[in-house]
Amino acid sequence: MIETLTRIPVVHYSNLKGRTGYSIKIDNQEIALFKVSNGGVYALENRSPHPKGGVLSEGMVSGDYVYCPVYDWKISLVDGKVQAPDQGQVKTFKVEIKEDIVFIIV
Repeated sequence: MIETLTRIPVVHYSNLKGRTGYSIKIDNQEIALFKVSNGGVYALENRSPHPKGGVLSEGMVSGDYVYCPVYDWKISLVDGKVQAPDQGQVKTFKVEIKEDIVFIIV
């Protein structure tokens, strides 16, 4: 089976503030977009893996991690894994930047 990937333009890179989360919606999926201090941009599912949920785009960013604003779980922006001693994972999305446009690959 061949999987078709789609590049969706979501924002101008120059409009993103560092260490701030943004919530965007693609189809029925809410995605959290983050620009980190080294200029990299990451996208992941905008829902905490904690059983009671939470919105990750409102979390604090430090390095390549976001902290769940409700439960303070430390979550990797690179692979979506929750750091020990907590457990869980959120879905991540590939991001491309071309000519000041940030694309999410779905």
